[in-house]
Amino acid sequence: MFLRRMAVSFSHSRRFLSSSSSNSSIDIAKAIDELNKEMESVFGEPPAESGLASSARNDVTAQEPELASREKGEDTHDLTHIGSTGEAQMVDVSPKQSTKRTAVSSGKVLLGKQVFDLVLANQMAKGDVLSVAKIAGINGAKHTSSLIPLCHNIPLTHVHVDLTLNPKDFSVDIKAEASSTGKTGVEMEAMTAVSVAGLTVYDMCKAASKSIHITDIRLESKAGGKSGNWFREE
Repeated sequence: MFLRRMAVSFSHSRRFLSSSSSNSSIDIAKAIDELNKEMESVFGEPPAESGLASSARNDVTAQEPELASREKGEDTHDLTHIGSTGEAQMVDVSPKQSTKRTAVSSGKVLLGKQVFDLVLANQMAKGDVLSVAKIAGINGAKHTSSLIPLCHNIPLTHVHVDLTLNPKDFSVDIKAEASSTGKTGVEMEAMTAVSVAGLTVYDMCKAASKSIHITDIRLESKAGGKSGNWFREE
């Protein structure tokens, strides 16, 4: 009677293990749980977990967050610029809805006191540093898709660049805002505006010092699109 009962249980578990290939890890874990319960009823205590049981249970545990996200229709935040075989690709944004999108970015150019004083007095040999850098930043935003290979060429409706002399650390603080109504965001346009403006400040001032330092280029906020609004918290 004992051997017959164990044989029936083992046969049932083998059929269960081989019945489905699409969810094999989950099915194996369930089958092992059933077999453990059957053996516990016979021997009075659960058997030690085997390597197969542990592996199957770990597979199910690892899959649970992803399965839950899929059931809720949530994105898994895959790298959208990488294709199925690992190649670079431009994302197809045609299914997206057109919305108003805005992004703000910032950066800093550390001049040092000597160069700072020259810029403040408008005594640089190349002319008005801040005015030239402002135009360069706007122009940079408009050419982002030519500089960043996988960026879309989007119609910008507004670009604003501000450069302010900061006497606390002898720097130029740069802030840029870009806007568009379309199917993809303008974060890269705003950040490119800050980057090009900073490089222009360096170019205008490099004759006076080679130690000028461009730093802290970052996104401050964005609005619009599927992901909604985002603000830097620090």
